[in-house]
Formats: sequence, C-alpha cells, structure tokens
Amino acid sequence: MFGVKVSSSKRGRRFVRSRDAHTNTKEILYMSKIGKFIFVLFSVFAVSAFADVSNPPDVKLKNPPALENKDSFSMILLGDPQTYSKFSFSQPIFELMTAWTAAHKDVLNIKLVLCTGDLVEHNGMLTKFNPKMKSETTNVPSALQWESTARAFSRLDGVLPYVLCTGNHDYGFYCSENRDTQFAKYFPITKNPLWRDCLVETAPDSHGVMTLENAAYEFDLPNWGKVLVISLEFAPRDESIDWAKKLMTSERYKNHKVILLTHSILRVNKKEVAVIQTEKYKLQPRNYAEAVLKRLADDSDNLKLVLCGHSGRPNRMSGNIDYTNAKGRKIPLVLFNPQSCGGWHGNGGDGWLRIMEFMPDGKTVSMRTYSPLFAASERTQDLSWNRDSDNEFRLVLE
Repeated sequence: MFGVKVSSSKRGRRFVRSRDAHTNTKEILYMSKIGKFIFVLFSVFAVSAFADVSNPPDVKLKNPPALENKDSFSMILLGDPQTYSKFSFSQPIFELMTAWTAAHKDVLNIKLVLCTGDLVEHNGMLTKFNPKMKSETTNVPSALQWESTARAFSRLDGVLPYVLCTGNHDYGFYCSENRDTQFAKYFPITKNPLWRDCLVETAPDSHGVMTLENAAYEFDLPNWGKVLVISLEFAPRDESIDWAKKLMTSERYKNHKVILLTHSILRVNKKEVAVIQTEKYKLQPRNYAEAVLKRLADDSDNLKLVLCGHSGRPNRMSGNIDYTNAKGRKIPLVLFNPQSCGGWHGNGGDGWLRIMEFMPDGKTVSMRTYSPLFAASERTQDLSWNRDSDNEFRLVLE
C-alpha cells in the first residue's frame, strides 16, 4: 500500500524493504502522527461518552448521593489509605473510591479532595516481610504500596485538585524511625496539573527540599469567599509550625478562612474523643497535637476547621470535638479514619469516604459518610450510608 514489501533474508529473518527509503520514512512518520491523532480522538470520545456513568448502570440506587442544597459545593475527605495499599487484593478498593469521586464531580459540585495521611503501611520496606510483626501485615513491598496509592490519585489528576498530608507510616523504614520519606517521589509538585492554579506556598522538608509535605492551597469558593487549606507534615517540626503560623497571620491571608489538614490531632476509642498530648515515635524533631494546636489555634481568628486521621477502632471510625482557643472561639476538630473497619488486616476500610457539603450560608458544613463499595451492588446498597451521630452531623464554623 505504501511501496513496502516483506522479504526474507537467508537467515530466515523478516524485514521491511521500501523502493524509496526516504519516502517510506516520511510515510511512516505521517501515519504515526495520524495514529496518535486517532488514539487521542478516541480517548477523548471514550472519556466524554462515559463521564456521566457514576455508578454501575444496572444498580438502581434508592438513595443516591446528592447535595442537600443546590447552591452548595462539597469537598471529599478520604481517611488513611494505608490498609488499602498494604494488600494487593484491597488496593483496587481505594482506586474505586477516587474513580467514584471523579465521576461525581458535577453531581456533588466537588471543589477539592483531601486525604488524612498514612498513604502507605510502610515507607521503606524492600520486601513484603516485616520482621517486627509475628503475623504478616502486608503482602507487597513499600514501592508497590506507594505506586498503588499514587495510581489511585491519578484518577483525579487533571479532574480535581487534592490535598494530602503525610502520616507516621509514611516515614522511616517500618514506622517513623526518622523523617525519610518517599512521598515526594510519588507525589511530585508536577503530578496534578490543577495544582498550578491553587498551590500558593510550600515549606522545606527536613532535608531542605521544597515538597508538598508542608503546603498551602488557595481557593475562591461560592458563598464562602477565600479559603486557605494548609497541609502539615506528621508531628510537625518547629519550622513547619512557624511557617504555617506566619502564613495564616500574613497580610495576604489573614482574612481567609483556614482549614488545617494534618495527620495526628485526635485519638478516639469507644468511649471518648480527645486531643493527643504525646506519642512515642522515634523521629526527631517533632511536635504532637496539643503543642500544634496551642501554637496555631490559641490566638487564631481565621482557623475555622481542623481535619485529621491516624486514630481509629474497628467499632469507631470517626469523632469530633470543639477546641476552645484563648479567645473563647470554638474550632471544630474532625477525625475520619475508617482503616480498621472489617479488622486491622481487613479490606482497608469498606470504601467509606466523607462528603463534606459547604452550605450557601457560608458557615455550615454538613458531614455525611458514604461507601461507593457497598453502593456498587443492589445487594449491599442498603449499607452504603453510615448514619450514626459520629458520621452524619453538622458543624457551624465560627
């Protein structure tokens, strides 16, 4: 068709011969460009054709996710993914959650996705065997855990901005023996192109490198105005806290509503929710929750909400309390961490995520808890909403 014929050499190898090598090269390059164009065109068509499929078509949901108020917008809060990433069989569940989020961007008017840290079970294990534990706690080495979590968030790249924080399991070899982390390798600043429009500040990590471990993102949101979301590393160093404090009180951001995302603030058990005073991790230097709140919240006028993960129990994945600062202002502290639902070595968290609906009054946030995993089948969809008082409630931000 293009002046090409197939011949055989004496050694039996097949090769392509052209009557005009120069012409053939140009034709091949031309066809390569045509092929790439067709591939891109097909990809765009495929994405647009199926973009509105937000649930299996054969599953007729009795109570599908929807905004309570048509003028609201929402943010999606994802708990610690570590127990999804540590087993190969549960990794796809977390990707289902991010794919579901991308598909519901318009339905829920989603502006942002947040994740509470512990992106992996172990940061630096070269093998799947953990000599510190009597029972197997993972069946994949750390590199494959990081790849799994990064792949899940790739579902959101170019679709929605997301803000991550690092947890204790994201450092060291097994768990926070030091501040070495592979976070920046798998989540470089260039990963999500939408960060170009909202990422406004970063601070150096413990090695003096600018990464997203400590980062600030600015949004102009309907009826809420300017919002600054600050992500802080696990057990933040003095330098990181000082950076966040300076940012919050700066002339540029002092009138913004600030949301703080950091891994460890609250502990929860069956009976109570409380601020963490101290923990026993080896990494140095460090500050734990009580010290962090004292320095960032006590005299703050614009810190409105604190989100965290870290703690959790099989019988309790959420909790919230108010922190009353030195000025008498109440700041909600919200913990969300379903990782042990179904057991510490279960499926990762039953697919639970938190829908945070920001109401048009500019001060009320409606919290609801939903599982796309349970909603993916008519046999289990009745389990897809968790409506207990820890998981369905409202906050009024002062």
